[in-house]
Amino acid sequence: MNTALPPAEELALIDRELAQLDARRVYLLARRDWLLRLLHQPGGTPAPVHRWPAAAAGPAKEASAPSAQTVLLTLGAVLLAVAALAFTLLSWGSMGIAGRSAVLAAVTAAALGAPVLLLRRGLRSTAESVAAVGLLLTVLDAYALYAVGMPDLDGTGYAAGAAAVLAAVWAGYGSGLRKLRIPLPAAVLAAQFPLPLAALAVQPDPLPLGWALLATAALDAALALRVRAVAVPAAVTASGALLIGVAQSWSAGSAAAAVAPAALLLAGAGLGVAAAWREPRASAAALVGALAAVAGLGGVARPGLEPAWAVLVHLLLALPLLAAVRGSALPEAVRHGLTRAGAAVVALAAVLAAASVVPTLVARLRVLGEVWAATTPGPDPYAPGAAVPLTLLISAGAAWWLSRALSRPEPVVVAVVLGWAGLFAAPALPGLPVAAVLAAQLAVTGAAGVLALRSPARGIRIAAAVCALVGAANVSLGALDGRTATFAVWGLLGAACAAGAAYGPAPRPVRSTAAVGAVGYATGVLVAAGAVSEPAVVWWALPVLAVPALAAALGPRLGEVRLPVEIAAAVAGVVALGLSAGRAGTLALVLALAGVVCAGAAVRPERRVLGWAAGALFAAATWVRLAEAGVTAPEAYTLPVTVPALVVGVLRRRRDPQASSWTAYGPGLAATLLPSLVAAWGDPGWLRPLLLGAAALAVTLAGAQRRLQAPLLLGGAVLAAVALHELAPYVVQVAGALPRWVPPALAGLLLLAVGATYERRLRDARRLRAAIGRLR
Repeated sequence: MNTALPPAEELALIDRELAQLDARRVYLLARRDWLLRLLHQPGGTPAPVHRWPAAAAGPAKEASAPSAQTVLLTLGAVLLAVAALAFTLLSWGSMGIAGRSAVLAAVTAAALGAPVLLLRRGLRSTAESVAAVGLLLTVLDAYALYAVGMPDLDGTGYAAGAAAVLAAVWAGYGSGLRKLRIPLPAAVLAAQFPLPLAALAVQPDPLPLGWALLATAALDAALALRVRAVAVPAAVTASGALLIGVAQSWSAGSAAAAVAPAALLLAGAGLGVAAAWREPRASAAALVGALAAVAGLGGVARPGLEPAWAVLVHLLLALPLLAAVRGSALPEAVRHGLTRAGAAVVALAAVLAAASVVPTLVARLRVLGEVWAATTPGPDPYAPGAAVPLTLLISAGAAWWLSRALSRPEPVVVAVVLGWAGLFAAPALPGLPVAAVLAAQLAVTGAAGVLALRSPARGIRIAAAVCALVGAANVSLGALDGRTATFAVWGLLGAACAAGAAYGPAPRPVRSTAAVGAVGYATGVLVAAGAVSEPAVVWWALPVLAVPALAAALGPRLGEVRLPVEIAAAVAGVVALGLSAGRAGTLALVLALAGVVCAGAAVRPERRVLGWAAGALFAAATWVRLAEAGVTAPEAYTLPVTVPALVVGVLRRRRDPQASSWTAYGPGLAATLLPSLVAAWGDPGWLRPLLLGAAALAVTLAGAQRRLQAPLLLGGAVLAAVALHELAPYVVQVAGALPRWVPPALAGLLLLAVGATYERRLRDARRLRAAIGRLR
């Protein structure tokens, strides 16, 4: 906006205009609320609109007129209710019977009659407040009548009758004054108490109370067909009845004692299904009812069964509910509710059964405490009963049937997992020989692997692969109990993994996983073979090196699984190095053989990078051998290698000026600088660090002069390490002399300084990186 006013005056002008706009908006909102109330009044006509100027509007109001009215009326009703309660409970005894009756009757009649006059004058909100006070006074009237005229009656029975009378009176009052919204809901609320209170008065037991709640819920459900809001009280009372039935059924000690709770639950089930039959949106009622029926019938059989068999009984009772998915004659609400109830019971039974299988799988970890003990196992306390695999298999069949009925793939995935769990747990039943258990579980694991290889569905393929991996790992643990079992099981699993990796039509991730498993089992079998021959542990590494050697020899023949096989073979090589670490001579031999393997693999153009690994392994083998021989002057062995290596590098750079300095000079420089640096860090003298620092300085300067990256970085890194080695004692001494608060303070100041100059330092770092990148 272009204006000739100064900024300060223009800002003040804008603030004044915004204030006027706010004031005008508040006035218009208040006028609109008044007009709406006037239009809703009987015979109301809108008054002429006076166009007041915006400046006439008063200060902005924080509450509109309707909200203020609501607050005032609510507070007034609450205060009157408190006064009535105080009068009835505290001042009642100071008046005679006639005075009491006259006061309560007059006040109640006035409170109930006033809304009639208020509605005629269009004061609906005030009428609602006064009517609420009148309803409360009727409750106080009932209490007063009991306290004065019927003190000997049973309080619970009188409360039941009073609640019924009040519900009828409030319903009639609300029907007569339909513009009031409070009486009818209050009547519905009061109607929830007569039957339960009467049941408690007759027999204070849970089951009669449950039947009374269920009868109340049935009446509410019948009324809910006409008044939808009554569905909430119906659901609450029905839930209370069903909870009582479930609790009584669960605590029943015999089948005879569980019959009565079962009858209550079945009646509740009938009510839920009937409600869903009449109301299309009440599928939740059918679901809860079906669950109640299963709980009731299963509760009759539960007292005489073990927990696992009780779960199986509930599962069998829930299976017919799944048939409702194809019940075209049933209403949609009933069909959906019954199907979901059956699926919920099947899912819960499957989870409980699967939880019983987990201890059996975990129990095999105890074999790691004593491998190859060749013990004869006794009765397994973790072995599942026959009910567990039956539950899992039946649940798997139910999931598969649901998948076919609904034409959805997700239940099939669940069926695969449950079916595998049931078949894998079934052989672990007590009394079966170990060999039979391992053979059966191997077959189940193999079947899961075949399904993972051949299934076209991604979800089924992943589920089967996970099951196969878990089964293979568990069977492998179980086989560690005996030598023969170890070689048989691990050999079969390794062969199966190799066959899976070679199966071309299978997806690449599955084949890669199988290939890694084949390498792992091959490594395990070779370690086991070394253990059987009973040499020292360090010699077990030699047969393990056959795994990376075979992977390097096959190379391109491995096809798509080449990379995962080579990675797994590299891990096997690391295992071999770890096994040989207990003896320097064996470690040097294993390092040299590993270098030979890497050098052989580096012959292929696509694996040239392994040449660096081969060189590092050869150098490490040499230094391990020299350390074993007690050599303390590595330069005598490294300088004869460094000099010709640097000469070769110079000749290479002359023939090929584009060759990298790392290729030409890196190996030769590293051959001397790095071993000397290691020796210097353990040398308490001053001569070796001095000579090494001078050499590193010369290499760094040469690299900087000729703009060569390898000499510059290698020399600079070694020079910095030597300097740190020389300064370390002084740093430790100074740090010990300083107070403990100084290092944190210095660190904080450093962070503040770095943060303050972060952008400039980042720019300098980028320039340094670019400068190093321009080096050759």
